[in-house]
Amino acid sequence: MNRTVYLNGDYLKETEAKVSIFDRGFLFADAVYEVTAVLGGKLVDNAGHVARLERSCKELGIKMPVTVHELTQIQKRLITINGLKEGGVYLQLTRGEEGDRDFSFGEDVKPTLVLFTQQRALIDSVPAKKGIKVLSMDDIRWRRRDIKTTSLLPACLAKHVAHQAGCDDVWLIEGGFVTEGGSSNAYIVTDDNKIVTRPLSNDILHGITRSSLLQLAKDCNLAVEERAFTIEEAYRAKEAFVSSATTFIWPVVSIDGNTIGSGKPGEIASKLRDIYIQTAMELAK
Repeated sequence: MNRTVYLNGDYLKETEAKVSIFDRGFLFADAVYEVTAVLGGKLVDNAGHVARLERSCKELGIKMPVTVHELTQIQKRLITINGLKEGGVYLQLTRGEEGDRDFSFGEDVKPTLVLFTQQRALIDSVPAKKGIKVLSMDDIRWRRRDIKTTSLLPACLAKHVAHQAGCDDVWLIEGGFVTEGGSSNAYIVTDDNKIVTRPLSNDILHGITRSSLLQLAKDCNLAVEERAFTIEEAYRAKEAFVSSATTFIWPVVSIDGNTIGSGKPGEIASKLRDIYIQTAMELAK
């Protein structure tokens, strides 16, 4: 693979892009990130992702080195240069580096901005067709999960344990209630066809796909209830599914070895996925 990537104002071959070993993103995970899906060579829900990036930066005091317009142009140029039709654009913004390792930092640190594209099949997705199996485990992440930081070690380890157990992903549990997936928002569908998902707070990431999905559900006259639910309630659910920028919607067919519904992708999850993709392709820019 020989992609062109973006690094601090330059478009470089991926083998030529280099970041300082003293960068705080490398040493302390002092960084935020976003991933925007690409369909037909166009960005999906990008305004929401950029707005969330701005919020993450504000919460952590990281300076945005480019304007929103400039950032969008960088994303689009990378898509064009790399000929990306379907996949995603990854963006990472670190606080930068000050020449040595130190927990504290000054106010005038120059941030590091990195972007690259990833080719991936988003529409013709095997997990979307077959559904995924998830394993539940304790949520040991920090208390500001609403900020999309690169501090992803707990999620990486949890996903690794799930894969070793023959599952595809994890659902994280705190105080007996499901918070979210390893890199996704979590949902169940009750016997009366009500979509249930945890309300926004510092406990979960404010998913951009989640926001679009819930609005589409309401537009389709599907009942939505934002409340916490237990893993035991999830076991008994009629359906379950997850959402994220690059999965859109994946049905969940098993949780901790418990078959969900018929054990096949549910009607509501499948319907929402189709509607989301259709809408995304129409609105992508």
